Amino acid sequence: MHFSDARYGIRIFLILLSGWMVLPIIAQVITVRDAQTHLPVEIAVLVNQNQSHFVTTNADGQVAVDGFSNNDTITLQLIGYESKSFTVAKVGSSGEEILMVPSDISLDQVVVSATRWNQRKRDIPSKITTISPTQVQLQNVQTAADLLGSSGEVYVQKSQLGGGSPMIRGFSANRLLYTVDGVRMNTAIFRSGNLHNVISLDPFAIEHTEVLFGPGSIIYGSDAIGAVMSFRTIEPQLSLTSKPLVKGKATVRYASANKERTAHAHVNAGWKKWAIVSSGTVNYYDDLRMGSNGPDQYLRPFYISREGNQDVLIQSEDPAVQRPTGYHQLNLMQKVRFRPNQDWDLQYGLLHSTTSNIPRYDRLVQEDQGTLRDAEWYYGPQDWTMHNLAISHQGQGIYDQMSMRLAYQSFRESRFQRRLGSSKRTERMDEVSAFSANLDFTKMFAKYSLYYGFESILNDVRSVGQARNIQTAFLEPAASRYPTANWSSYALYISGQHALNAKTNIEAGLRYSMFMLEADFSQNLTFYPLPFREVEINTGAINGSLGIVHRPTDQLSFSAQLTTGFRSPNVDDLGKVFDSEPGAVLVPNPDLQAEYAYNAEIGGTQILGDYLKIDVSCYYTWLRNALIRRRFQLNGRDSIFYDGELSQVQAVQNASAMKVYGLQAGIELKLPAGFSLSGRYNWQVGTEQNEDSDNSRSRHTAPAFGVIRATYNRKNLTIQCYVIFNEEVTAKDLPVEERTKTHIYLLDSNGNLYAPGWVTLNLKGSIQLSKAIALQLGLENLTDQRYRPFGSGIVAPGRNAIIALRAVI
Repeated sequence: MHFSDARYGIRIFLILLSGWMVLPIIAQVITVRDAQTHLPVEIAVLVNQNQSHFVTTNADGQVAVDGFSNNDTITLQLIGYESKSFTVAKVGSSGEEILMVPSDISLDQVVVSATRWNQRKRDIPSKITTISPTQVQLQNVQTAADLLGSSGEVYVQKSQLGGGSPMIRGFSANRLLYTVDGVRMNTAIFRSGNLHNVISLDPFAIEHTEVLFGPGSIIYGSDAIGAVMSFRTIEPQLSLTSKPLVKGKATVRYASANKERTAHAHVNAGWKKWAIVSSGTVNYYDDLRMGSNGPDQYLRPFYISREGNQDVLIQSEDPAVQRPTGYHQLNLMQKVRFRPNQDWDLQYGLLHSTTSNIPRYDRLVQEDQGTLRDAEWYYGPQDWTMHNLAISHQGQGIYDQMSMRLAYQSFRESRFQRRLGSSKRTERMDEVSAFSANLDFTKMFAKYSLYYGFESILNDVRSVGQARNIQTAFLEPAASRYPTANWSSYALYISGQHALNAKTNIEAGLRYSMFMLEADFSQNLTFYPLPFREVEINTGAINGSLGIVHRPTDQLSFSAQLTTGFRSPNVDDLGKVFDSEPGAVLVPNPDLQAEYAYNAEIGGTQILGDYLKIDVSCYYTWLRNALIRRRFQLNGRDSIFYDGELSQVQAVQNASAMKVYGLQAGIELKLPAGFSLSGRYNWQVGTEQNEDSDNSRSRHTAPAFGVIRATYNRKNLTIQCYVIFNEEVTAKDLPVEERTKTHIYLLDSNGNLYAPGWVTLNLKGSIQLSKAIALQLGLENLTDQRYRPFGSGIVAPGRNAIIALRAVI
């Protein structure tokens, strides 16, 4: 080939590329608006009857419907609005507007993605909760953990201000699964204790959140025992007209309880076939203030300060301020989208989150022999980066839709600890490189829907330990938290739906997973006399599901299902060395097997007219071969020295069985003149076998909790008054593992530890000042209660005034 030929070929390629970006495409475009405010309705979903094609509205409320056939019956739906159905032929010419009427009664017709595939919620036997973006904005949540808690169905534990560990149906931490844009977030070092990685997600960059309750292992494999939490971030939006689509949003916010200062902005630029979206959020939080009405035992009368070369006990000027708890955080996101035609869609996303050091408050209030135990205990910056390439194709033949996701994630976390009066600070740094690939297919038939796919995951774990003399800066090696390790998983899965008739659907699924773990403990043999240098695990798991949905009428439905889940031992289970609690040390155990969950569930929903909805779900889960901490021996010794302290040896073992049963119930009532009432209630009982074969409450079983809301919504004004409540955990019901934590719980009249119940009254409001600007105000914990949620190391915020200004650019 001559050089001139190459130049000619490049010129042709550039002409074609520019044509992809600017050549006009004739499309039938409709605009969707709110019937009250006449503002555009964003991310409303249009889907045809067999779910083979769906689209969403952009920031201008616009959507192209030319991908549907003229005779297709299309349903327009978005949580918080009444659904509408129509055919493309009836919509008429391009430019027509459709008004959506706000509704407080959700009709369970929203397409969901927590199952990885887009399906109608009403056709799925699992309980799935969608957290409305409108509700998230009104609540002005500070973190993604608070976002989950705002649902009224997820209990959130906090060890420190920079944290939040969801507890769902008696399970928490690595028995729950997190996904971001369809990519598994769980890694090989997700621990069984309280886990706070969810705060790496930016609530401002999340446009859709769903919680699939119960085992989700058919789709997501290991860890999906208690629930799957699915987060979908902002998607780049294409222009549907000849002009570029340039839209954005910005928010500034202040909250008084921790003097939060938050600023966020994101901008979308879209052309015919290319689109980009950029997002950034910065958060600053000072030390958290607790309430004034409650137990004095929660106060913080003293804290440690380093003055010169000494640790000094300082009397707090204000004991209601939990010092130190403050931190700051930065979240960035960049996405690029290319859609060359209606059949192909390619998206690349880069998400990054980092924090400052985060004080571990629950450790800093622990005492030893009448004084504070630690002078320093904090997490280093929690860094998370995800690269995600998603490719989807509308096809024919063996699939109607294909989705491929290739992702790389980098996790960096560290822990720094120094005892009071000591000059030696232990520093442990951990890194995980996580690679994943998913290939998913959908095939629709007249009465059948088939979903199948393949998954491959690889985690590479690196861990370093060192001890630093803070006076001389001298460094010496120390034991790392983890071994050098690789954890991998490969899986095939298939799921199908069959419409027995117009009122009944059945769903079944099957998955086979293979797991491999290789760990090298060489770097820690100097510090601990481990009887092994290397450990390998190679095992597999089969799990399945079977469910049915029956709808006698459009306003009444019943569901039932049997599902299984599992969790394969990860690097944290097998190889971690750390102080699980003062006076105890966790050591590696190479003889671990997977734990299995068996779940049965029934549910029902009744809608009366357009004013009342009641839903109830009842479930029972049995966890066999449960991985749990138990007393252990290392080379025949039940105690060893860890960081200079003689500590009882413990290890994770397949040494228990757990059972959890409970119910979740909700009610929504639409009243005249824009008023409505709603409520959620969650009750659960969880027990596990102790070392003496007795049963006690399992550690992550939340007390009964819920929320009751009264809302007024009229034109440009929304006001919501709500009550959050939490039942007491008596001394008898307190989990065995919690009965030594005198720094967290209170003493009852008999001198036994317990967790008091609590109730808070809260008020939120939002007013649309113009089409571009909204003002939001809030007052949380109006009565300034001083309380500590069950299992939490930090006391909850006292009275908290919030002001936020939102602008559409």
